[in-house]
Amino acid sequence: MGPLLAASLYFLFIHFAVSGTRWRDLLVARLGERAYRALFSLASLVGILWMAHAYTRAPTIELWGLLLPLRPLVLVVVFVGVQLVVIGLASPNPTSVGMEGKLAVGAEAARGITRITRHPFLWGVALWAAAHLAINGDLASLILFGSLLLLALGGTVLIDGKRRRRCGAQWTQFAAVTSGIPFAAIAAGRNQLGPALREIGVLRPLIAVVIYAAIFVLHGRYGAPLT
Repeated sequence: MGPLLAASLYFLFIHFAVSGTRWRDLLVARLGERAYRALFSLASLVGILWMAHAYTRAPTIELWGLLLPLRPLVLVVVFVGVQLVVIGLASPNPTSVGMEGKLAVGAEAARGITRITRHPFLWGVALWAAAHLAINGDLASLILFGSLLLLALGGTVLIDGKRRRRCGAQWTQFAAVTSGIPFAAIAAGRNQLGPALREIGVLRPLIAVVIYAAIFVLHGRYGAPLT
């Protein structure tokens, strides 16, 4: 279990202690934006591969056990997570890497999925991690999926802080009509669901359905049934 714990701590450290903090700003000032992004992407890839490798070799130490009755609910949660990830990746978003310039139009940058949440990709990962954490009740899964859940939720705060520092008033205008928590801005009357759905369109959700179906088939063929 030691290698998995070490890999998870490393992955959390490079994100919480570097990305989205003032240490990142210092590194960018010294290395340049492009070099920093390349090095951080490489460090992140190393962390992901390390975690995956350690997880497959970790001993099975049951905690609350495999909760198969939760499988129908988990499938729904993972489906929503895949929708958020795919739509988020396929949509312009000022919180995404390299898209800060879209904040130049202030509140007008809030379109499509960003009307629902500023961080669709991270919330999709959070839902996926939470679902797997709930149904796989062993220590290795707690460490792996718990780390990814913590990173996804914490990442929303780190990214907001980074954009606030770098973009000032433009970020304030965008944040005023959006929310980190999904649907919070809509519930508060600061945005509307109708325009969000129209701007998202049909193609992106359909692509997400296809990807979800592919994951479902491949998960069952080459690993455990999708949870």
